[in-house]
Amino acid sequence: MEKVSEKNVKKELGTFALLMTGLGTIIGSGWLFGAWKAASVAGPAAIIAWILGMIATVFIGLTYAELGTMFPQTGGMVRYAQHSHGPFVGFLSGWANWIAIVSVIPVEAVASVQYMSSWPWDWAGRLYDGKELSSAGLILAGALIIVYFLLNFWTVRLFATANSAITVFKLVVPLLTVLGLIAAGFHTENFTSHGGFAPYGWSGVLTAVATSGVVFAFNGFQSPVNLAGEAKNPNRSIPIAVVGSILMAGGVYVLLQIAFIGAVSPEQAAKGWSGIHFNSPFADLAIALNLNWLALLLFADAFVSPSGAGITNTATTARMVYGMKENGHMPKVFGVIHPIYGVPRAALCLNLAVAFVFLFLFRGWGSLAEVISVATLISYATGPVAVMVLRQRDTANRPIRVKGMGAIAPVAFILASLILYWATWPLTGKVVLIMVLGLPIYLYYQSKEGWADFIPRLKAGLWLIGYLAFMVLISCLGSERFGGLNLIPYGADMVLIAALALVFYFWGIKSARPFDSVREGEGAERADRVAVIGFRQ
Repeated sequence: MEKVSEKNVKKELGTFALLMTGLGTIIGSGWLFGAWKAASVAGPAAIIAWILGMIATVFIGLTYAELGTMFPQTGGMVRYAQHSHGPFVGFLSGWANWIAIVSVIPVEAVASVQYMSSWPWDWAGRLYDGKELSSAGLILAGALIIVYFLLNFWTVRLFATANSAITVFKLVVPLLTVLGLIAAGFHTENFTSHGGFAPYGWSGVLTAVATSGVVFAFNGFQSPVNLAGEAKNPNRSIPIAVVGSILMAGGVYVLLQIAFIGAVSPEQAAKGWSGIHFNSPFADLAIALNLNWLALLLFADAFVSPSGAGITNTATTARMVYGMKENGHMPKVFGVIHPIYGVPRAALCLNLAVAFVFLFLFRGWGSLAEVISVATLISYATGPVAVMVLRQRDTANRPIRVKGMGAIAPVAFILASLILYWATWPLTGKVVLIMVLGLPIYLYYQSKEGWADFIPRLKAGLWLIGYLAFMVLISCLGSERFGGLNLIPYGADMVLIAALALVFYFWGIKSARPFDSVREGEGAERADRVAVIGFRQ
């Protein structure tokens, strides 16, 4: 069954399609709401938040770009930690990543409906009450999720064609928005007046990186990695798609943030950036500036941009479930790939059901974007460690060798740790608790194996348990600027995190499981030889 499933994977995605997949996921609902949300936390200095977020994501993305070429596997993001540290770490990393991405699907649908609430009709205004979707809004969002599902149900090629076309449109509209807002009414005084460039201090800038849609937006770089098993030439395509999508989208987001800050009326800005509220930020600004053509374009794009990201995330989360099944943490049915259409249909159905659960639990864009961001950061912690472990072990299978990875990986780990801390207490603790709630699934599959090798697997993951416990503790005790008890003062808290993050990073590398042999073709088919490390079971 499993071998047949792997042979059914269709390798139909080229470099351009994968680049558009990453770019299309990054430029989703984040561009429609991110600039407003970041400005409410950081003021004009939100521009810096996007630049910091882009730089941090490039460091993190480079580790996964190398992993994606080393192991071009379907659902790769949930499988690398399994290769380096065994099932326990593999499960925790995969669970965090899957939760973070599957919950994006309903968020994109919610974003589309939330923008609709600004349409000039009474029925549209009743879709959203300023905090969450109404019953009618939920029904409409549910219909959009089903559309995302159907576009992925039949074929990889249909998904890629639809996504590439959507992404081109999604690039044009944000750029037109920037030009339109700057030309119609740009208030340069907004950048220095009304509390100054950073009215909420630099801690506000750092928090904006973590919780205001920045990490949430850039998280889309994962999509090309998760589709590596369906790439025609992953060695070339994955690095280009990952880094290219981050840099291109980052430039667009910085321009959007500048345009947003300048387009807000000085009267609104004078009341404080945190007090500015929009149901449909850019569309509301366009209407206020009498840019009706832009408002209409934005209302149309409010379907296109989030839907493009929703379609892509529907595809990638299905591959994640497939990858978790390959790791031994999901039922075998989720490893079956349709012999004709080349998609894991059972996994698609599971994610459809989970997406509906999230839709009804979280009905507003902002609150769920925060949770997604923190869960994403937890999953990022394993990538820099895994790439160094697998570099040491799999010397024959390293098609792309990123220069300076010995420095890039620890910096990526430190940056992920700092951003996780900036997310503020108690949000960090709540999301770590969500990660713990997945452990019964792991224990269930361990019991089915008769608890074979349980202690060695647990020992290989003690560094990750210690790391999560440390991040919760320091978040609670840290600076009040990040929601803590202020027992560790501002400045010293970040120095401590950076120093101890390095300790956990090297501990993680030392904790990797010993391997028995190198096997060919396990979990990934390529034109050339692929070596996949096996673990003692």
